[in-house]
Amino acid sequence: MTFEELTQNKPTLEWKQRMDEEDDIFTDENINVTNEVLDSYISSLKELGDTPTEEAILECVKEVVIRLNELNDKYDYFIETMEREELAEFIEEGAKIAGLKSEEDITEEWREW
Repeated sequence: MTFEELTQNKPTLEWKQRMDEEDDIFTDENINVTNEVLDSYISSLKELGDTPTEEAILECVKEVVIRLNELNDKYDYFIETMEREELAEFIEEGAKIAGLKSEEDITEEWREW
């Protein structure tokens, strides 16, 4: 998978569909701000170049997780179990594309959702 493919498969696409199917934990606003955070994460990873250090990748992971913590708090805790799994998978896939080799949950250390 590439960064472009990952960007086209953001979990927020499914969230929008679930919102349209009457899932009331989502709003256009919380989906849009989550999209911005995820796009920023991908941009940060791309800016690291072709051979980033593990520490640099994990710093991007830390930043996106903390920003998602803030959004979850601000928008009444809309990140529930399914969303947590989707976001963690997206974040881990981005880190893997950037070059991180890890089999563990790299979001857990900072994640409050």
